[in-house]
Amino acid sequence: MNPLTTLRTSLSSLGANKLRSGLTLLGIIIGVAAVISLMGIGRGAQRTITANIEALGTNLLFVRPGAASQGGVFGGQGSASSLTLDDAYSLVDTGYAPSVAAVAPELRASGQVVAGSKNAFTQVIGVTPEYQFVRNVPVASGGFVTWGQVNNVSDVAVLGSRVSETLFGFRDPVGQTVRINGRQFTVVGVLKSMGGGAQGLFDDQVLVPITTVYYRLASQRTAQGGVNVQTVNVQVRSEDAMDDAVQEIATALRLRHRITDDDDFTVTSQQATLETLEQTTNTFVVFLGAIAGISLLVGGIGIMNIMLVSVTERTREIGIRKAMGAKRRDILFQFVSEATFLSLGGGGAGVLLGLALSSLIDGRSLGNQTLRTAFSGDIAVLALVVSAAIGLFFGIYPAFRAARLHPIEALRYE
Repeated sequence: MNPLTTLRTSLSSLGANKLRSGLTLLGIIIGVAAVISLMGIGRGAQRTITANIEALGTNLLFVRPGAASQGGVFGGQGSASSLTLDDAYSLVDTGYAPSVAAVAPELRASGQVVAGSKNAFTQVIGVTPEYQFVRNVPVASGGFVTWGQVNNVSDVAVLGSRVSETLFGFRDPVGQTVRINGRQFTVVGVLKSMGGGAQGLFDDQVLVPITTVYYRLASQRTAQGGVNVQTVNVQVRSEDAMDDAVQEIATALRLRHRITDDDDFTVTSQQATLETLEQTTNTFVVFLGAIAGISLLVGGIGIMNIMLVSVTERTREIGIRKAMGAKRRDILFQFVSEATFLSLGGGGAGVLLGLALSSLIDGRSLGNQTLRTAFSGDIAVLALVVSAAIGLFFGIYPAFRAARLHPIEALRYE
């Protein structure tokens, strides 16, 4: 039998049962659309996270206390006993670290910030004047922390935009006073709103002189001399000097700490953070795809079920075709092609529906987050290939069952 004739017969058979074929297609359509949309959401989230981290600056290094083995890629961030303010500013010495452009140490504490009847529980970050430029946190009104305030352990604060709005509404808080953990502070500035992403965290934080956090707000201090810090943000002169800067920082701190064995600090870069997050988000994307793939499997089972029913209903037809000279491979090809038409048709419609859903979801707000989707051709091709494979896999058994029917027994079937 001519293969083209067999394909026409397959399409005619599917068209004769439009409702049943349509319901079978629906299972594949939903499965493929779920794969497309969920993978799009996963990849969109991955790109958003990557963009947010890159927005912090690609020429940043982070020095934290503790060996890398104690805290993974971020090191032992919980302890602030091995890094001091003096350590941080020794890295600006061109003799020790010529690749370093600037440093911005920080020390964090939690605090209840109160203004009149309004209050906010937030994170208080102890900083130095360079922090504004190294971490790119522009001021909307007032000023930033100064060296005089750091040296005098001044009770001054720079509010994040959301903290300012919570405590003072739309009034300018510069010159007003707030209480942080019961201690009175004068507001000297308000940060510009950073919006979403990693930089947006500054909207909910309060910046004060690093010495004030250490002596007035920190829950505990070490007995060592100098002001301890939790993180030293290091701005490197250029991206090409990143590797040199890591070596120079390590050498300078080993000399200061008289280290001969394991380091008591960890140096990481944005690239290390990105690689770790990429591994995590890739797992997340695959997990989403696997969940959506279950619906494809259910659609494939639906195809097998309908094809088995079709074989039973058309037993006499199969007997007549065999009696007229149709070979086993002709019957096999017809039923396999019917299953493939169903899966490919559902796959194509599912891709279009998935694209529509991805476009509809893109830019929608979910709580405080904006959902982003990212579609790529490989996802569509993969979904189509998988749907075709499912049609073949679940259509082969019914097709073999039809092809093995004896013509006389098929003609006798009632």
